[in-house]
Amino acid sequence: MKKNFYELSFSELGELTDEQALPKATASMLFNWHYKKNQRALCSHHNLSKSARFFVDQGLNFSLPVIHQVHESADKTVKFLIRLDDEQKVETVLIPFQGKYTICLSSQVGCAMNCSFCHTGRQGFQRHLMTNEIVGQFLLAQEWLSTHRPDDDRILNIVYMGQGEPLHNFDAVKKSVEIFLSQHGTSLGEAKITISTSGFLPGIERWKNEMPNVNLALSLHSAFNEKRNELIPINRRFPLEKVMEFVENIPQGKNRFITYEYLLIKDFNDGFEDAQALGQLLQGKKAYINLIPFNPFPGSHYGRPAFEKVMEFKCWLEKFQVPITVRTTKGDEIMAACGQLNTSI
Repeated sequence: MKKNFYELSFSELGELTDEQALPKATASMLFNWHYKKNQRALCSHHNLSKSARFFVDQGLNFSLPVIHQVHESADKTVKFLIRLDDEQKVETVLIPFQGKYTICLSSQVGCAMNCSFCHTGRQGFQRHLMTNEIVGQFLLAQEWLSTHRPDDDRILNIVYMGQGEPLHNFDAVKKSVEIFLSQHGTSLGEAKITISTSGFLPGIERWKNEMPNVNLALSLHSAFNEKRNELIPINRRFPLEKVMEFVENIPQGKNRFITYEYLLIKDFNDGFEDAQALGQLLQGKKAYINLIPFNPFPGSHYGRPAFEKVMEFKCWLEKFQVPITVRTTKGDEIMAACGQLNTSI
């Protein structure tokens, strides 16, 4: 049975080519062709040996998911509905910034975390994505950009913040990260990749020894366990203090911080006491706070606070001297903003 090329890390592909006694450069040529050059046709590199061509033809397949629908918003955000081989679907988002793009990848069909602020949580969990389905989202989006926006087609950052809990699908996410980092392929820097988690402790425990040195973002949303229990039900199983204990022990680079995502919900977690508790929790830590005004979705009982309230909350936090940004909402008109993805409707 043929192996899917996009399921293989560079080291795994190298092991396969070594088993076939192929020239050492075969794996790097294939990665360069299909990732760096994003080619779909079989590698036609003139230096690829006859035996390597036979191996590629007989031993590998290059199937990827397909783009089922594309939605574009006025602010240049693009949302892709991606169809998988079993007819399941996931959503992928390109977020524009300063003439470049961040791509928001999904890691699961649906999600098992059931977070009350997230539209994906209403979908339930269907299955994990395979590595080829994760890297395929990037390749398909890059190909679409190169075709439809050739003067504006650079994907600079990857965030695993789409549908699913990335650390619940640890192995496939880890391998996709290794592929993105490979100098033979897409060759992204570690600081350009961020993986978000709701606080799935089994994955966080594995991170320190297994995950490449990329960025981690923790969906915090409240420093009070009772509020976090409502927003993120797994907080009852993996309480914040236990999660923080492991997160704070993850090695960080000189210019690398743990990002704490804080979703501001009107009249729920946007008060002075909420800001004080958050500031006290993170004061003195190598932390970065990302304030995210809530994005409404059908059936949600939460609301978005006024811009003035968001700025007031930011001011309350500033005395704790933790770096803060307020995330600009993009793509909400096409249900592509944070927390709005759902493929069950």
